[in-house]
Amino acid sequence: MLLHLPQVLTEAQVARCRELMERAKWVDGRVTAGHQSAKAKHNLQIAEGTPEAREMGEMIVLALERNRLFVSAALPQRVFPPLFNRYEPGMNFGAHVDNAVRQVTGTPLRIRTDLSMTLFLTRPEDYDGGELVVEDTYGAHSVKLPAGDAILYPGTSLHRVNPVTRGVRLASFFWIQSMIRDDGQRTVLFDLDMAINQVAEAIPEHRAVIALTSCYHNLLRGWAEG
Repeated sequence: MLLHLPQVLTEAQVARCRELMERAKWVDGRVTAGHQSAKAKHNLQIAEGTPEAREMGEMIVLALERNRLFVSAALPQRVFPPLFNRYEPGMNFGAHVDNAVRQVTGTPLRIRTDLSMTLFLTRPEDYDGGELVVEDTYGAHSVKLPAGDAILYPGTSLHRVNPVTRGVRLASFFWIQSMIRDDGQRTVLFDLDMAINQVAEAIPEHRAVIALTSCYHNLLRGWAEG
């Protein structure tokens, strides 16, 4: 499932992130890449654990906790602390698949990367190139979203960031371990949840709302991991 999440952050929150990024310390993006990905990665990142990274990361995680569409689609169990990258002209990230498991720096906690997310922090008209391209069985999908919007996609996806040719592309990226490991099962639950909402809005007192909700929770109970 490839899902656009509009307005995860407000304009004011995006502006605050941009302010923090202006004064943050940037390092070579390959510090967080796996062995194969490091060969294809050419960008900059904010050093992990800095005050700027922590403030922005906490802002994003709190926003996601309040985002019903994200919760429905991801059914999150754990969210990796958001990271932040910068692509200047000539920088790119070649085709790669994210590491299956990532350890949170400075802790023993490991997170299975069921889902990947990119949150855009630059307006699309402010830079050329820099599209996130995600491949699935239906082909390659080019993604370039408004600042504050995010894209959620399976961590198993082959993806890349096209070279930036003008301006600067700023974004946050991170991973989610879902209560539902299987992408197909997550998609079924998401579609069912959306259908329940539609029925509840159209005919709120109909018995089908209770029946469908019961089906949803029974599926979730059977598929969810502790």
